Amino acid sequence: MKRYIQTVRHGIAMLIVLLSAVSCQKLDLAPHDRDTDLNYWKEPEAALSAVNKCYQSINNADEVLYSDAMTDNAYTKVPNTHNQAVGNGSFSTADSYVASVWDYRYSGIRQCNLLLNNIQQVPGLTDELRNRYIGEATFIRVYHYFELYSKFGDIPYFTNVLSMSDAKSIARTPKAEVVDKLLSDLSAIIDNNYLPASYDSKNTGRITRWAAMGLKARILMFERRYAEVVPVTNAIITNGGFSLFGSYEGLFTVQNENNPEVMLDVQYMAVNREHNIQYHFLPPSLGGYSQLSPLQELVDDYITLDGYSIKNAPAGSYDPANPFSNRDPRLAATIIYTGNSYKKADGTNHVVNTGKNVSPDGYGFSSDASATGYYIKKYWDNSYRANLMSGLNIILMRYADILLMHAEALAEQGQLDATQWDRTIRLIRQRAGFSDSKALNFPGSANLIDIVRRERRCELALEGLRHKDIVRWKTAENVMNGWVHGLYTGDVTGTDNGFVRVENRKFDSAKHYLWPIPQKDRDLNQNLTQNPNW
Repeated sequence: MKRYIQTVRHGIAMLIVLLSAVSCQKLDLAPHDRDTDLNYWKEPEAALSAVNKCYQSINNADEVLYSDAMTDNAYTKVPNTHNQAVGNGSFSTADSYVASVWDYRYSGIRQCNLLLNNIQQVPGLTDELRNRYIGEATFIRVYHYFELYSKFGDIPYFTNVLSMSDAKSIARTPKAEVVDKLLSDLSAIIDNNYLPASYDSKNTGRITRWAAMGLKARILMFERRYAEVVPVTNAIITNGGFSLFGSYEGLFTVQNENNPEVMLDVQYMAVNREHNIQYHFLPPSLGGYSQLSPLQELVDDYITLDGYSIKNAPAGSYDPANPFSNRDPRLAATIIYTGNSYKKADGTNHVVNTGKNVSPDGYGFSSDASATGYYIKKYWDNSYRANLMSGLNIILMRYADILLMHAEALAEQGQLDATQWDRTIRLIRQRAGFSDSKALNFPGSANLIDIVRRERRCELALEGLRHKDIVRWKTAENVMNGWVHGLYTGDVTGTDNGFVRVENRKFDSAKHYLWPIPQKDRDLNQNLTQNPNW
């Protein structure tokens, strides 16, 4: 509209001529070649178009996978453009990644508010459809706010489209108040049935009532309100109709998208909407650069087939000389190590050798090779197009996460028993490929909280959830300080007990549990206070 008004002003002489010819023409008519606020919301298609724009901002492949580089699961060797500084603790109030998260999420919130503030103007909508659009946009707005407050703590919270002056003066809302508002919003769309339980094939990928309940459970888990989590997760388990997909490895393939385990994902489509996240993690032999790599600390947390951690495994259960034998099958489905392989589209296996200085994929052979000696296998799409472009959907929420939250919430309250174990952890391990009773049966008096946390890490590795977990557990200060490691080379120099030193990290518990409010935003808005010790 500003450009339109400027054009009118600069062309005033011509306008006088035109007005003489068409004196009945109204001066406030909107341009005919583009939508404006004068007419946009009067179009029947406006609501659908606006809610689809909200979906485009909810998340993306890069953000999901790179999230684990801020944890003890992964490392990125590329500074500045991603979140390496957050991972190693060197980030500041001017960090570009931190600022990009702030901007990205508030941009998404603005898009949701645009729809929610104007949807009543849209003609031709049934009450059911209008409520559904409100439910979808409300969910996405809650998702954005959750991403913000879980990182920044107190944040500006608003439900209207801010004016320029408002944006320069709004203050931070206390986190507890934000949490209450988000839970209230979710309860409203859940309890009033704004969202359907399922959709037809033409609307695959849209947000359901169950996804809203799953997000509510995540927020309650983050707030450690375990007693409130259990009724929500129990309702999903009992009535949601979801099930674990038969193959853990197959869960993350194009051929098995939108299966009964997926509750919410980022929908991609070959040619029309693609990503090339594979380039970021594949070995050079498959055309990748491998700037995102799994860490040895993640590899070490996968248990043996008979249910032991490798630190406590009895003789014969774990062999350090053959470390990938007799291990949790999810290790081979998630991480590439020497001898493991990618299944190609023609059915053949592409075997990888990550050994030191082995061409072309070995640790240290080239700058394209993995910095840890490991590669990511999860989310490998063998149907990729040129330049590793992929239409593979990126899962944001799945049924296994609901089972794990249910088990964890019970364990935290001392209520995880054999019945609930069989209903959750046993099912997850059976699907993974465990068959030994020592891995499947309820472990009795063992430390159930630690067991469930390890299970969560290995089941959901590289799916963007680990960062929130180590923050809410307050374990980041333990797992994000000191050296993180790559594969075992046996070398004395530059290693710890033969394991490659990758990065020396620092996590200051007095400041790093909250990110800094970006300084550029504080420069524009003096009412934005800063987090402690930044």
